[in-house]
Amino acid sequence: MNTQRTYGMLVLLFCFTIVSGCAEKGLVNPDGSMAKYKLPNVDLSHWKVTLPVGDSKPIEVDPPEILAYAKDKMVQPYMYNDSTDGSLVFYAFPGGVTTQNSSYPRTELREQMTPGSNSVNWTFAQGGIMKGQLAVSDVTKSSDGKYHKVIVMQIHGRLSNEQRDLLGRDDNDAPPILKIYWQDRKVRVKTKVLQNLNANATEILEKDAWIDDNGHTFSQDVGFGKFTLEVIVSEGRLEVVLNEYERIVYDSEHIEKWGVFENYFKAGNYFQTNDKGAKAMVKYYSLQVSHN
Repeated sequence: MNTQRTYGMLVLLFCFTIVSGCAEKGLVNPDGSMAKYKLPNVDLSHWKVTLPVGDSKPIEVDPPEILAYAKDKMVQPYMYNDSTDGSLVFYAFPGGVTTQNSSYPRTELREQMTPGSNSVNWTFAQGGIMKGQLAVSDVTKSSDGKYHKVIVMQIHGRLSNEQRDLLGRDDNDAPPILKIYWQDRKVRVKTKVLQNLNANATEILEKDAWIDDNGHTFSQDVGFGKFTLEVIVSEGRLEVVLNEYERIVYDSEHIEKWGVFENYFKAGNYFQTNDKGAKAMVKYYSLQVSHN
C-alpha cells in the first residue's frame, strides 16, 4: 500500500470538504476564492429591541447586551444579519407575545438616548432626524388577496414623570405621533390630530384626546426593493421624505400642540395582523439617528 499517496488523497478530500462546507456558509466561494461578507450600517449602541416572544411580556434586549445580537440564540430567530446583502433582518409573526398596548407582534428597535434607559427622551423643540435604507423583503397576504401591513418606522410619544403623576397614571405611555407603513407595495404615513384644538393643558395629555388623521400614501411603488426614508423633526414641524425627493410636511397647530410630549424613534418590523400563518421580514441596510 502506498501510504504517501493515500495520505495525500485524504488531505485533498479533507480540503475539498472544508471548502465545500465553507462555501455553503459563505466563507469561501465555489471557485475557492474568499467570499466577501456585507454587514448592515446600523449602530445599536442607542437602541433596545423588543422581541415577539417571552413569558408574560415580550423579551427586551438593551444595550450593551444588544451589541452581541449576532451570537445571541434568543435574538437570532427574530433579528439577525443577512451577510449576502448587508442587511439587518427583523422577523415577526402572529402568535407571539405582544406589548401591553398592542395586540400585534413586533421585532422592533426603540431609541434610547441614554443606553439602557427609557427615561431620557427628546421633544420637538430639541428636534431629531432618523434616516434608514430598508426593504420589506417578504410578507404574506390576507384572505382578500392584499398584502399584510407592516409598520417600519415610528415616533412614539411619552409622558414625563410629572405629566404621568398629574394624570394619576401608572405608566408613561402616550400615543405615537407618527407611524410609517409598508402597505400594498407603497409607503403610507399616519399622524395624530387633536379631537379638540381647545383642549386644556391637562386634557391634551390624555390618549383619547388624539385620533388618527386621514393618512398620506406616497405615489412611488417601492415593492420589495430597497427604499430610503428620512424623518425630520423640529419645533412645530414634522417632515417625511421618501427616496430623497417625495415628501410630506406637517406643520399645523396639531403638531405645534404635540410639543408638550417627550418622544423617541422606533424602527423595525411591527406586523399589523394576527392572521394564522402570516409572517413578515423587514431588512434594514442602514439606520442613523441624530439630535441637535
